[in-house]
Amino acid sequence: MAAFPFEFAATDGAARTGVLKTARGDIRTPAFMPVGTAATVKALTVDQVTSTGADIILGNTYHLMLRPGAERVARLGGLHRFMRWERPILTDSGGFQVMSLSNIAKVTEEAVTFASHIDGSRHVLSPERSVEIQADLLGSDIVMQLDECVAWPAEETRAAEALRLSARWGARCKAAFGEREHQALFGIQQGSTIEALRRESAERLVDIGFDGYAIGGLAVGEGHEAMCEVLDYAPGLLPVDRPRYLMGVGKPIDLVEAVARGVDMFDCVLPTRSGRHGQAWTWNGPINLKNARFAEDDTPLDEASSCPASRDYSKAYLHHLVKAEEILGQVLLSWHNIAHFQALTAAMRAAIAEGRFEAFRRDFKAAQRTG
Repeated sequence: MAAFPFEFAATDGAARTGVLKTARGDIRTPAFMPVGTAATVKALTVDQVTSTGADIILGNTYHLMLRPGAERVARLGGLHRFMRWERPILTDSGGFQVMSLSNIAKVTEEAVTFASHIDGSRHVLSPERSVEIQADLLGSDIVMQLDECVAWPAEETRAAEALRLSARWGARCKAAFGEREHQALFGIQQGSTIEALRRESAERLVDIGFDGYAIGGLAVGEGHEAMCEVLDYAPGLLPVDRPRYLMGVGKPIDLVEAVARGVDMFDCVLPTRSGRHGQAWTWNGPINLKNARFAEDDTPLDEASSCPASRDYSKAYLHHLVKAEEILGQVLLSWHNIAHFQALTAAMRAAIAEGRFEAFRRDFKAAQRTG
């Protein structure tokens, strides 16, 4: 029996809306998880993040194990208490950052050995250690299995090796995780953009049995169309009664197209990263507040929004803050972008519940082209 009940409220085609019920609160799906890499959603207080309607955030195992250290976080009461976030937290396994940020010494059957990007110190991350850090030291609500994510494009033989190693590591994560009443363990489907490999990966994961299933190895450079082609079949290979989480995605149009194909959960650094660089996401697409055309634009980013950053400040003021490199500009744009992504998932939940998701999808895509 899965740790967290997943209750569907409605479906509309392949799109679904429901609730993943955890001990720390309900996660309404489709759900977007703001990324709190180093125990903070960059530039924002937890109260600001909460005000956007976020039900869950993501913490980063790799960064937290290196600084301040997972054992230290545990001594200080766990990640929720450390950062003052009382709602659910999902932690990634650390594998992706190990592969992308570190000077890797080696990947073996046993573990991945790597050098810290901070100080060059040597570390070993095994499936068992990843589970220990996430579940026991950080105390996350949703724990991700350790996996190997290959770069794109990947040769079929290399992608096959990675998915099979990931499956073996997944089984070890499951054994280390055991049975827990208030925490869940998700497996990660790999296989690059090759359907037969995605199918094999899904079958291996289902045989092991997880509380939820992620689609990994996308948003790594393959582009929107190639991602959608994989999502045409990948979610359907995973159990229909468990949450499906598309890792590291993405732009608003990516979220809408993925929901249309049966995905329930997302995370991405894009809202805050964009905000720190002067970009705001709107219902008509992204805009660059550095642009001179906003210098005397007295309109807000979204006057209908309940978010103060979206509603109460003019584009002219935001333009000024960005041009002057004032920290407040980064704060307000990050806050607005997180609020916009939450408004988008709320709009999708409503559209699915009311049986009008295809019309919403069509109108959304049309509006994006005019932005």
